[in-house]
Amino acid sequence: MYCMKRISFFLIVSSLLFNQCGSPVSVTIVSPDEQVSFQLFEKNKQLHFNASYTGKIVIADSPVVFLLDGEELTNEVNGKTSKTYAINEQYYTRGVHRDAVNHCNGINVNFRSAKTKTAFTVEARAYNDGVAFRILVPGGKNAVRTPDEASIFKLPEGSILWYHDLRGHYEGKHVRREISQVTENEWAATPITFRLPDGIGYACITEAALFNYAGMSFQADGQNGLVTRLGHAQPISSPFLHDYSQEEAERFAIAAEITGNITTPWRAVIITPDLNTLVNSDLVSNLAPAPDPALFPKGVDTEWIVPGRSVWCWLDGGVRTPEGMKEFSRIAGELSFEYNVVDAFWYRWTDEQIKDLVDYSAEQGVKVWLWRHGRDVRDPVARKALFERCNRLGVVGLKLDAFSHESKEFIDLYQSCLREAAEHKLMLNIHGSNKPTGEIRTWPHELTREGIYGLEKRNQIWAQHNTTLPFTRFVVGAGDYTPVMFSARRGETTWVHQVATAVVFSSSLMIYGANPESILKNPMVDIIKTLPAEWDETVVLPCSEIGEIAAFARRKGDLWYLGILNGEKAKTLQIPLTFLKGGERYYAHIVSDDPAASDAIKRNEEFCSNTDTFTAQMSDAGGYVVRFTKQ
Repeated sequence: MYCMKRISFFLIVSSLLFNQCGSPVSVTIVSPDEQVSFQLFEKNKQLHFNASYTGKIVIADSPVVFLLDGEELTNEVNGKTSKTYAINEQYYTRGVHRDAVNHCNGINVNFRSAKTKTAFTVEARAYNDGVAFRILVPGGKNAVRTPDEASIFKLPEGSILWYHDLRGHYEGKHVRREISQVTENEWAATPITFRLPDGIGYACITEAALFNYAGMSFQADGQNGLVTRLGHAQPISSPFLHDYSQEEAERFAIAAEITGNITTPWRAVIITPDLNTLVNSDLVSNLAPAPDPALFPKGVDTEWIVPGRSVWCWLDGGVRTPEGMKEFSRIAGELSFEYNVVDAFWYRWTDEQIKDLVDYSAEQGVKVWLWRHGRDVRDPVARKALFERCNRLGVVGLKLDAFSHESKEFIDLYQSCLREAAEHKLMLNIHGSNKPTGEIRTWPHELTREGIYGLEKRNQIWAQHNTTLPFTRFVVGAGDYTPVMFSARRGETTWVHQVATAVVFSSSLMIYGANPESILKNPMVDIIKTLPAEWDETVVLPCSEIGEIAAFARRKGDLWYLGILNGEKAKTLQIPLTFLKGGERYYAHIVSDDPAASDAIKRNEEFCSNTDTFTAQMSDAGGYVVRFTKQ
């Protein structure tokens, strides 16, 4: 159900005082549960905003800075009118849980710049788990203008941040800093998670509904503020320079023009009391447009969109020939996996060889994806030919790689690829990418995207990183980390830790990094065979702590899994099984670390119910995995 209506005084407080009369503009909007509030106001002639939760500051008074053709619109404004609305709907989603709730109070406030006379609107929403705002500037269909932004998000003193820089685009390891330690001009990619002072809870700053616009990151001001920076202002990353020219880098450093109406992406702040509600937040997808019913008549349940698990020949050996990939598909079938993602080495194969692999894989119950470089889909004619070829040969999805920039041109390329792939009924996995901004809702055939520092990186220390990702990057959407390795690439982590990542990390196309033969031979293969790629329910256990412990209970149908990722130091945790359904009996298949060796496991089996408590003993960089089968 979708509802837009005037909102009662108890749900939203909206007072717009015309500054022509000498009074500053001030608008306050509150969430349906009245715990979250967003205020838009004028201070020293500059538009500002703030956000609070249970009366405590989440974003302190912060300037809204929006420029058009180099002229700032949000300084010296004349307030005109405002209109409130409400949204209350539910829809099916995918990944962390099945049912999404989109419930908020919203407002549109119309302004006119006193300097340029340009009319614009600030739209804001308050949800029970956060706030968001965006700016809309009307224009004729032939109007060509250049927007830019420098709004600041000022964090409360004492906030603890987890963020990474832009050297690897969106593939970076998070650091933990108190906000006062974040130095001036330091770069931070979104999403940025921070713990609020005084035990208030957690927040995460990001953007949603990114299209026809450049992507957003932040640069610190050294005064507890994060300054908005669009794609043209961001530093060029090493992945971009690896795949593209310096000349293109210089071209993308120029702010992009937009023709017609200008609508910024939503500037969103997820606000929650704990990590469970943070991980389960639907705020980003709620802010994104609903899917086009002509392309996706059943939304995420459209028939040709099928989440699943895949083998992959890249990180852990394998014969990179058509016959070698047939063997991968054969083992994928034995593992009950749905897919085989064939990487770049297929380029010189003939159509007959590809079709032969597709047909053989189908006999194993496995379907085929192909990798392609982003350069190869920039030309519309070449892109159409590729998509049509995949259709003709029976390929079901494409892994498109090496975008590596948030310029408007690359954001437009994302959208073109997504729309045209949907028209050809092809699923997508986008690599060398930015962060998700709600594609899970608008483009449900995008099963995953990279934009994450994953196991493709060599010789790394993983435990702290892996226990940070579930509460940072994974908060905003699926990530193709390519988890589960049993070879040296797993670094200091244990075998059980590796399998637990497949429980804790979210990706509707879960591509396992290990050679499928090594998966088949591993003593945890029986667990791996039954692990789903999407979940009906997720519960983050209270023992979780960013960078230390990520403990997730997840349900698919009647089957529950408990996956715990441990950080650097060995721990023993008491885990109440209260997430299990009351009054039911479960058979628990328990896998834990063997303290004697990181490449060995211990097994245990027992019956239990939701009144029981398990003891999870984990080694340094260890893990704990339990499968609960209802009896």
